[in-house]
Amino acid sequence: QVQLVESGGGLVQPGGSLRLSCAASGSIVSIRRMAWYRQAPGNPRELVAKHITSTGTTNYADSVKGRFTISRDNAKNTVYLQLDSLKPEDTAVYYCNADVVTGSPTDLRYNEVWGQGTQVTVSS
Repeated sequence: QVQLVESGGGLVQPGGSLRLSCAASGSIVSIRRMAWYRQAPGNPRELVAKHITSTGTTNYADSVKGRFTISRDNAKNTVYLQLDSLKPEDTAVYYCNADVVTGSPTDLRYNEVWGQGTQVTVSS
């Protein structure tokens, strides 16, 4: 079993910053991708940012480009999301997501795993 545990959400004023963390644990062979999604009330879940392990490539939603930064600590199986210049419309539950490889060399398993979510509220 693989688990993702998020931390770092909270209440912040517009223009403020937060840093989210997500640590993966369990019987992990490798992690191919880690990402952050968010879901605001009444809205579908949307991709915020993703990081591809093999290339180090990052992608961002247009709405957060230049304000949010995704980074990885591969040794710790952890992904971070730095949220700067926060706006009220960034208010949402933020979810960590990962493509994780488990199993043995002759029986590899490919899993998509979700964290439980952490609330980010931007309000004055």
